[in-house]
Amino acid sequence: MLLRGIAGSGKTTLVQWLAVCTARQESLRGLEQLIGRVPFVLPLRTIARQESLPSPASFLASVHNPLDGAQPPGWADRVLNADRGLLLIDGIDEIPERDRERTRAWLADLLIAYPDNLWLVTSRPSAVADDWLGAQDFAEFTLSPMSREDMAAFIDRWHEAARQTCRTEEERRTLNDYQSALHIAVRTKQDLSRLATNPLMCGLICALHRARRGYLPPGRKALYDAALSMLLARRDTERCIYAPGDVQLDEEPQIQLLQRLAYYLIRNGEAELDRDRAERVIEEALPSVPAAQAVGDAPAILSHLLLRSGLLREPSVSTVDFIHRTFQDYLGAKAAIEAWDVGLLIRNAHDAQWEDVIRMAVAHARPRERAELLGKLLEVARHKNSAEAALRLYLLAMACLEHAPDLDPAIRDEVTRNALEFVPPLTVPRARELATVGPLVLELLPGPEGLTDEVAECCVVTASRIPVDAAIPYLARFADHPAVGVRAQLASSWGRFETERYFHEVILRLDRDGLYFVAESMEHLRLLLDTGPRPWLILRGNFTEDEIRDTLGGEEVTRLRLNRNDVISDLGTALGHLSDLGTLYLTGCFAARDLSPWPNSRSTPWSTNHRARRAGPSSPRA
Repeated sequence: MLLRGIAGSGKTTLVQWLAVCTARQESLRGLEQLIGRVPFVLPLRTIARQESLPSPASFLASVHNPLDGAQPPGWADRVLNADRGLLLIDGIDEIPERDRERTRAWLADLLIAYPDNLWLVTSRPSAVADDWLGAQDFAEFTLSPMSREDMAAFIDRWHEAARQTCRTEEERRTLNDYQSALHIAVRTKQDLSRLATNPLMCGLICALHRARRGYLPPGRKALYDAALSMLLARRDTERCIYAPGDVQLDEEPQIQLLQRLAYYLIRNGEAELDRDRAERVIEEALPSVPAAQAVGDAPAILSHLLLRSGLLREPSVSTVDFIHRTFQDYLGAKAAIEAWDVGLLIRNAHDAQWEDVIRMAVAHARPRERAELLGKLLEVARHKNSAEAALRLYLLAMACLEHAPDLDPAIRDEVTRNALEFVPPLTVPRARELATVGPLVLELLPGPEGLTDEVAECCVVTASRIPVDAAIPYLARFADHPAVGVRAQLASSWGRFETERYFHEVILRLDRDGLYFVAESMEHLRLLLDTGPRPWLILRGNFTEDEIRDTLGGEEVTRLRLNRNDVISDLGTALGHLSDLGTLYLTGCFAARDLSPWPNSRSTPWSTNHRARRAGPSSPRA
């Protein structure tokens, strides 16, 4: 599997979680195939810095694992030859573009030598081309943004964990108030709900909301500024870490030094650097940051940043990196703007590793600097020979407008006009890429009038992947569309929006002919059935046997799809009363083992094949 996900979406966390579950040999529902396997976590940011990528015998040594010397000779080779390996290869996007082809060749060689193990490779969405590992039979998946329900669950669990640190009942009551207030803020504030769609930002928002006593600054840059202030200054001061007489390093000198380290990494296409190189970078910066010299020499300052900043870490005894790529990009962009290295930014704008750097550079820049930076970006895009390369640059410029509240109107109009050349999207992959621009693209998408069915569906795909309230009126314009593909995409996108509003403005207006309606919660299901009948249903998620039996009417449902359900084990109990059920699809329902027919069923015996079935024409493609 090649798994794509934006910064902060949880790729590395997923890799670590899979490794821990496998190492513990936990029999998690749906992950039984991990029992008996051995996980190998291979972060490319670490192993790609070496002259040659490692063979299995060198896996542990390449990631500086202290158990390397304890492994028996040939152990890794024996594990992989026995098809017991789980290879978790993290961060194609975190290595320079020049190294990605040799990495693909290394992967291909490993797959030839050890073909029947499990493989997961992660990357940011645009770091490598579609089907990059297609020749090696890799399937591609994308980590979805967190839905409103996901955000609510994350906020609840974050505060539940935080309550364990409360010392008094008053602190717990205050935290309960913050939890309730944050739920309301995420539901009602568009900019906040857009930022909270990945775990990194959702966790950051929870921490800031608590630290700032219920106040959150608006916008991504303001949130990062507040987060840096919390990590670099307020956290240690408010926890009384420093004793009287201790040398403290103020926030601004820390930022100056950290952004020099970040910019060094970005310029050199690296994700981590040797400790002695980090010390030299700091030493070169010290004449410009005299306040830092009170801490000591460069090694002492680096040790201070590692211990106290909360932004740097030491993954091994000799290397240094940032806790998350997002902070590296943010600080590196600040350094680039202060040095006004606009040429370097523009020359690397085609590289996926630089996309967030350029967005944040626009956010850090002053109005005249923004205009110059975006103007040069458009000029480079116009001279690209490849339409695909030009599209990426035009969309990048369009995405930058979100971070440019003060900008020359002529430049803003030119950016928008160039992006319009690629609107409406003509393919589903192009539609998904267009959605990365964010809410700005909603103003550019055309209405349904005069569009072919395929283009109308692509427009709906783009808008449905921008989960803000402003997308609902646009999507509602397609609710009466005759094409089942368009209506299927609308029906499947309900979980990304506010339930009641989307239901009344979109779902209620959909023609039911040949259409599966999708429910991702009991609230969805009750609303659908209260306005039924809905003979074709998709139940996505962990609906229990009792919930399905007690909710679905016996003579209403004729076709049913159960997607990603890990709790149903007895289909007879859940579905035995559905006398008119003629078609049942099971996709990713790992607990449903007994598929024998039940007495009321008029269908032929059920297949026991648990592999996902390709959806029919009324199922959404995106």
